[in-house]
Amino acid sequence: MKKENLKVATFAGGCFWCTEAVFLRLKGVEKVVSGFTGGAIKNPAYREITTGRTGHAEGVQIFFDDTVISYVELLEVFFATHDPTTLNRQGHDIGTQYRSAIFYNSEQQKEEAQGFIQFLENEKVFENKVVTEVTELGPFYIAEAEHQTFYDRNREASYCQFVIDPKITKLKTYYSNKLKENTSKNAL
Repeated sequence: MKKENLKVATFAGGCFWCTEAVFLRLKGVEKVVSGFTGGAIKNPAYREITTGRTGHAEGVQIFFDDTVISYVELLEVFFATHDPTTLNRQGHDIGTQYRSAIFYNSEQQKEEAQGFIQFLENEKVFENKVVTEVTELGPFYIAEAEHQTFYDRNREASYCQFVIDPKITKLKTYYSNKLKENTSKNAL
């Protein structure tokens, strides 16, 4: 598939370093960009986002080939690799910038996201209610360069080892059939 035919999904599931690291490893995902969306000011900087006062969420835009991986499969991985039942929080990361959110860019994405959440609720997949917001995508602001591919460049950092490594382990355990084949075991 040509790069101009890629679909785009936008998710926020806590720290964007975590979310980006997960989705970069999936077959059919061509690129993941960390950034900010869902807030009130234009062109926010990371230091502003961390205050929680801009209304933005740390999120990622996932550019994917839907002939290899579907939007619903991305939703499945999204919900499996973060806690969608904690309002404005993922582990020790607390604030609206760490909320669980799906930012749709089409009615189809909106319907699939809402349907998937309803499925999770009906099946009682989580002990608590899913609080993931489903909101129309507004402007997406790309984060500074040091935030892109953070995990891959900073594997020795304690945050990466204690927060992101367990997500990658879960991904390898439950979604090994969806992982890129050219990714070495050391890179996971």
